[in-house]
Amino acid sequence: MKHVIILGDGMADEPCASLGGLTPLEAAFTPTLDELAFRGRCGMLSTVPPGFSPGSEVSHLSLFGYDVASVFEGRGVLEAAGRGVEVMPGDMVMRCNLISVSPGGIIKSHTAGRISSEEAGELIDSLNSSLADGMVEFHKGERYRHLLKIRGGDKRVICAPPHDVVGSRVSDVMAVAESESGVATAECVNRLVSRSQEILSEHPVNLRRVAEGKDPANFIWPWSPGYKPAMPTLREMYGIRHGCVITAVDIIRGLGLYAGLKPIHVDGATGLADTNYEGKAEAALKALRDGADFVFLHVEASDEAGHEGDVMLKKLIVENLDRRVVRPLMKGIEEMKEDVALAVLPDHPTPCRTRTHSREAVPFVMWHRGMHPDSVREYSERACESGGMGHLSGAGFIEEFLEMHAKKPLTSPKSSLTSPKML
Repeated sequence: MKHVIILGDGMADEPCASLGGLTPLEAAFTPTLDELAFRGRCGMLSTVPPGFSPGSEVSHLSLFGYDVASVFEGRGVLEAAGRGVEVMPGDMVMRCNLISVSPGGIIKSHTAGRISSEEAGELIDSLNSSLADGMVEFHKGERYRHLLKIRGGDKRVICAPPHDVVGSRVSDVMAVAESESGVATAECVNRLVSRSQEILSEHPVNLRRVAEGKDPANFIWPWSPGYKPAMPTLREMYGIRHGCVITAVDIIRGLGLYAGLKPIHVDGATGLADTNYEGKAEAALKALRDGADFVFLHVEASDEAGHEGDVMLKKLIVENLDRRVVRPLMKGIEEMKEDVALAVLPDHPTPCRTRTHSREAVPFVMWHRGMHPDSVREYSERACESGGMGHLSGAGFIEEFLEMHAKKPLTSPKSSLTSPKML
């Protein structure tokens, strides 16, 4: 049996007053996801181990079945792998956002007003020209997401994720050493943050953005430090022979590479609401037809909507995921002669109210031909709480999912793709 996981990053949420007390998942028109829930089995998954913050790197490592405490090295090194940036012993890598800070020193936007990759590239080039010195170097990413590599840096520094401190004063949330050994690195990071403001504020890119009424990318914000991780592959852990990962986000591409998954590029995949949903679905089907036995398809846009606090955009993204990714994948899978198991879930909630990640359990659904369904009739946070898979944690999800082929098939009802919400 082949296996496909579709992950809507940050898709889970809280009840929203603007949606009449429903979550975006509950309010969205999702006939295909509801059909999956009707024909499959559902449950809840805790993806964030105790003692860890609910970041995407932690939750993805957990749902892939890794012992997070043993392999976690922050998100910077994972993004470096996704960008093809070499990380040597002694290198410390950090994610480095371009952010917008108001004249009063308040962090206004962790995305620098959704800056374009072209504009950001010019700014990173200027930072390298002014600040790189053989010990410090910047590496371009996409839009506001970039990397800082410090040769000989110490990861024992506490750096607030920028999406968690929007509205805070910069001076109140600067890097702090976690131990004596991290003092020099914390001082280096804070010095680079201060210098970046001097360089970026007068850069032509930002002068032009301000003139156009846009937020300037006038600060850097390094965070999530770590070294190159030592991780077994999914083949070593579970026998996956030909796996692939489809994503627009460096961190997921990099995690996939460390896990032994082949990255598949999709033109027009942006990580935002305008991403190429259909292209991702077709790439997944092509990978299955070409012999892949495991496909991980990641959609970032719902997480970005949560960080922006945009309830209606998040609802729309969920509907796009249903109609433009899950539906064509379901159709293609059902036309295949070989058995393919499909699962859909978020990695963590990103509630629009708080605009940041939370650690609550997320809803999941699993389906394959012949599965005996449970009593769940729609895919949502509250509906899946009563699912037949119960409440899983960590490796429990992927172990259950990959072992589906060992379970005796039972007859399940066939039905048209009609949402139970509409009955």
